[in-house]
Amino acid sequence: MSEQQKFKRIIQGKVVKKSGNKSISILVERKVVHPKYRKIVKRFKKYIIHDENNSCKIGDVIEAIECKPISKNKSFTLNKTISTGVE
Repeated sequence: MSEQQKFKRIIQGKVVKKSGNKSISILVERKVVHPKYRKIVKRFKKYIIHDENNSCKIGDVIEAIECKPISKNKSFTLNKTISTGVE
């Protein structure tokens, strides 16, 4: 490989569920233009994030970075907590 590091996606979302030990589920919201009606609509997707220290709580807004696949559905790790939630 060359000296350049490959591009890693960074996603930001809200923690909606503690999915088990060292795992959390986040909801990512993005806004796109509808192809027919040309109106801005919201699209949602859930991701499973690897949280090594079990530091996140429900309601936190976090940033996650792409990594090699940890399991069938987990390919992101916790990067940092942006804001804390209620719980």
